[in-house]
Amino acid sequence: MTYRPTVRGRRLARELRRLRETQGLTLQEVADRLDWSRATVSRLETGQTRPKPGDIADLLDLYGFPSPGRDALINLAREAGQRGWWTAYADVFTGSYVALEDEASQIRAWDTQLVHGLLQTEDYSRAVITAGRMLPGPTEIERRIDARKARQALLDRAEAPRVHLIVDEGVLHRPIGGWPVMRAQLAALAEFAARPRIDIQVLPYDTGAHAGLDGRFTILSFPNPADPDIAYVEGTMGDVYLESAEEIATHGDRFDRVAAAALPPEDSAHLIAEAARSSP
Repeated sequence: MTYRPTVRGRRLARELRRLRETQGLTLQEVADRLDWSRATVSRLETGQTRPKPGDIADLLDLYGFPSPGRDALINLAREAGQRGWWTAYADVFTGSYVALEDEASQIRAWDTQLVHGLLQTEDYSRAVITAGRMLPGPTEIERRIDARKARQALLDRAEAPRVHLIVDEGVLHRPIGGWPVMRAQLAALAEFAARPRIDIQVLPYDTGAHAGLDGRFTILSFPNPADPDIAYVEGTMGDVYLESAEEIATHGDRFDRVAAAALPPEDSAHLIAEAARSSP
C-alpha cells in the first residue's frame, strides 16, 4: 500500500534530515554505516516510506541524539506509521492531501469552479465525480462518494478545523447535476455558512481582475507551530504541495487579497440564499 505521509510524518522527515546535516554526513555515508541503501535513507528523509521505530532508533543512535528528544522522535515515528481512516480508500485518494487535511486546524481555500469537496452534498458530488473523473461504471463512482462522506466527517468533530472558503459567484449559478441538485447544494451551503467555525465568501461577478485569477488553491495550517503551512494546488496533470516560506507567504497574500475583494460572510450568505430562491 502506498504510504501517504501525515503531518507527523513530514515533521519527522524534516528532523531526520536536519540531524544528518548537523552531523555533516551525506546520505551515502549514513547508508554505509547502517548497511542500508542510499534510497532507504532518502525515502525516510522525504516522507516517502512508512517510518519504523527501530529504523529511527538506529539513525538517532548514529547521530548521537540523546533522550528525551530521542524518545520523542521514536514516538513520533510510531504515530506517523499509524494507518488513518483514508488508507481504506487508497484506491480513491492519491497523494497526501487527505491525510494532511485531516490534521489541519485551519483550512483556507479559493475555488472558481466548484463548491469545496468538504461542503458538497451527495448528489452534487456524484454529478462532479461522474462528469470529471470519467470512471468506468457506477461501482467506482459510488466508491468515491463513500470516500468523500468519510472525508466530510472532519467537520463534525468536536475539534473541527476553522474553515474559510471563497468561491466565485459563478459557482452559485452553474447547475451541476441540474437545478434540483443545485438548489439542495445551495441550501446546504447556507447551512454550513451558519456554523461558527466556517466562513464562506463569494467573489461577485463585478469584481473584475483579482488576485485569484491564476486558479484555485488551498492552504492548510496545523496546531503545532513546528508544522509549517502547506499550500496545495490540484491539477489534472498532478497535485503540487508548496511548503517553502516564500511560497506560503505568496499564497497567503493572494488568499487575503481575494478575501478582501469578496463579499463579507454575511452578505455572501444572503447571496447564496438568493441564488437558491431564484434558481429555475
